[in-house]
Amino acid sequence: MTAQPNQDPPARDRRAERHTATRSEILDAAWEQVRERGLAALSLRDLATAVGMRAPSLYSYFESKNAIYDAMFAQGNEAFLERIRSVPATGDARRDLRVGARTFVDFCSEDVARAELLFQRRIPDFEPSVAAYAPAVQALELSRERLAAAGAPRDEDVDLYTALLSGLVSQQISNDPGGQRWSGLVDEAVDMFLGHISGRQP
Repeated sequence: MTAQPNQDPPARDRRAERHTATRSEILDAAWEQVRERGLAALSLRDLATAVGMRAPSLYSYFESKNAIYDAMFAQGNEAFLERIRSVPATGDARRDLRVGARTFVDFCSEDVARAELLFQRRIPDFEPSVAAYAPAVQALELSRERLAAAGAPRDEDVDLYTALLSGLVSQQISNDPGGQRWSGLVDEAVDMFLGHISGRQP
């Protein structure tokens, strides 16, 4: 066989790498700002100062404030999808639903600003892009599968279940941040939900 000539490794696009790194730095600073001041208090001027640039320079990386929110929304949903996927299915439908519910409530409770962005729509004029929303769709499908395995396959079952958990999250982060007053009720809420489903006439 004829020896293949050595191929040079592809040249690094250092400009693209710097651009990506700066975007990540801006997003890290944005998360820090909203966690400290609140989701709606994101300031482009302060954000630019935090990363050592002038405010107009931000537009080289994000076309608008909502584009920053969109990138944050994508990051948050990717983290949520990864968390949900890390929960293995055991075949015990009740247990799996309980663990999945606790995972959701814990994820929301540990980062209030992120939970508000993903699940409470606190930014009136912000609509996430299809790409940013895609991980949320995948996470919901995993929940649908677990609900179906527990005997709750209908769209109405999904709506009731998500409303139940969202209510616990809202109460927890609003009235007992850092505590477990409502997050500690997750198992009971899931059992109540499954009791309702099992008592339903076919």
